[in-house]
Amino acid sequence: MALTAFTPRKLGFRFNVVGMIGLGVILAWALIAIFAPLLIPYPIGDIVDFDYFGPISAKFWLGTDYLGRDIFSRILMGARYTVGISLAAVCISCFTGVALGMIAAVIGGWFDSALSRFLDALNSIPSKLFGLVVVAGVGSSIPVLIMTLAVIYTPGAYRFSRALAVNINTMDFITVARARGEGALYLIRSEILPNILGPVMADLGLRFVFIVLLLSGLSFLGLGVQPPNADWGALVRENIGGLPFGAPAVIFPSIAIASLTISVNLLIDNLPQKIRDRSN
Repeated sequence: MALTAFTPRKLGFRFNVVGMIGLGVILAWALIAIFAPLLIPYPIGDIVDFDYFGPISAKFWLGTDYLGRDIFSRILMGARYTVGISLAAVCISCFTGVALGMIAAVIGGWFDSALSRFLDALNSIPSKLFGLVVVAGVGSSIPVLIMTLAVIYTPGAYRFSRALAVNINTMDFITVARARGEGALYLIRSEILPNILGPVMADLGLRFVFIVLLLSGLSFLGLGVQPPNADWGALVRENIGGLPFGAPAVIFPSIAIASLTISVNLLIDNLPQKIRDRSN
């Protein structure tokens, strides 16, 4: 049986139920990231339980960690770092990559070749290795993490947007615009960008998932968000000793990572056809 779809009259989009569920989870984590300081029952650094790796109880909804801190509070605050850093990095990488991709497609020639070869070389470096080298050499701070993650995923965004822009650049309406004497800026802003915006937005969602996973991996290795603050990957690392006991402190941060990444994928896979194919 096909899933029910919602069709708002004003938008003309058919929203799949699965996509709506994914969107709901994403919005929930976004709101938690914004209002986390108002939602946490205990300060994230306070030891509130003398029993380390404490179980779930009425007082501690998700148990306590290896020091007796409330893991529910730390997961809510960790959402600020995981969601915030990943969102900032994906916005920077996609904006830079898409802008350079469209410029290269319109200008072409030696500029396109030189830029493509440089970003191909950058893209050939394994992402986790690049992140480890940069963060270990420069030091781990939130600005460094954001810029490192943005640099890692800019080449991919560039290649994707350039491929789309090159196809659009061969269309008849682009030829007509050039014949009218329109410049490169007009072609990029008014002709190419509106026609690639839908696929680019879907690509942004996928890169957000990759960045969340890479950030969590760096934090798990001790090179991400530093104590006393912690993102979800750092929460898994610092409580990994509770894994043999099935401690909630190591299980629920992993579930938080999975819920966010799976929800983004569900939303992307169930975007309305009108959004996926074209932006208008």
